[in-house]
Amino acid sequence: MLAGVLAFGAGCSKQPGPASGAPLPQVRLKTDWYPQAEHGGFYQAVAKGYYKEAGIEVEIIPGGPGVPVSQIVLSGQVDIAIGRSDDIIAWGSQGLPLVMVGVYMERDPQAILVHDESPVKTFADLNGRTIMGVPGSNWIDYLKLHYHIDFRLIPSNFGIAQFMADPNFIQQCFVTNEPFFVRKNGAHPRTLLMSDSGFKPYRVLYTTQRYLRDHTPEVRAFLAASQRGWDDFMNRDPAPGKALIVKNNENMSDAFMDYSIQAMRDYQIVAGKPEAGERPGLMTRARLEEQMHDLVQLKIIPELLPVDKFARFDLMPPDVHAGAQ
Repeated sequence: MLAGVLAFGAGCSKQPGPASGAPLPQVRLKTDWYPQAEHGGFYQAVAKGYYKEAGIEVEIIPGGPGVPVSQIVLSGQVDIAIGRSDDIIAWGSQGLPLVMVGVYMERDPQAILVHDESPVKTFADLNGRTIMGVPGSNWIDYLKLHYHIDFRLIPSNFGIAQFMADPNFIQQCFVTNEPFFVRKNGAHPRTLLMSDSGFKPYRVLYTTQRYLRDHTPEVRAFLAASQRGWDDFMNRDPAPGKALIVKNNENMSDAFMDYSIQAMRDYQIVAGKPEAGERPGLMTRARLEEQMHDLVQLKIIPELLPVDKFARFDLMPPDVHAGAQ
């Protein structure tokens, strides 16, 4: 079990820790992939004891391709998970009792990967092309509608072999991931970051309404500690988090993790764009409402919902919460 900690943000109602000598409350975090730098803030918070300082112990449970994370959350096998805000809104529209409680990435690292020599320079240039991507992803409908284009989608195999073999190949990627391996294998990639298309989901932390109701102090502690971990991982020495990632995923290398961290900095994935009113950990009602309008327009959800049906803004650390409305 991976256990960790962080000091509770000022202004929290109470710390969830038990009486002296008793075990700390457990929080199980489900990630969306194998341990990697894109989860670095959580591992940093474990490695440096930030969760324990906040009065909780955290177990990080890795995901992987095809893992039905939302179903695992709903079943109660884990307590909190990471995902995209557009998915949580869609699930809320279907009546699933899931709720966003915080943000760990202001900008989605999903992107379109092309070769540097490709004639595809903009999203509009994808018209008539074939793209390897994850079927059912909401960005597909968004690009088609908003850029008045059409393209063929083939299911992702989560590899780069086809990309390396074909200079005209186009695929979905993470800017923090596939470009590293493409360059390592001698090619020259270029990316179109999905957040620059106008489709701007957050990467969020979510749980069930029931868990939140019964464990609000633990959720507050987890968010405050996680934010501290992300700040430390991105802006100070990430070595403790990196070491714990490698311990749990021997395929991770220093070079790859350093690339991912630098990409998160360069593309302002975690920090967001200050000129757009973004800052680390901030989730705003206005941005979720805008996203919901997009999903209605795309017919992904049938109608607008009260934002409070699927999001809680008062759980973020107080200094972040001040900008949430």
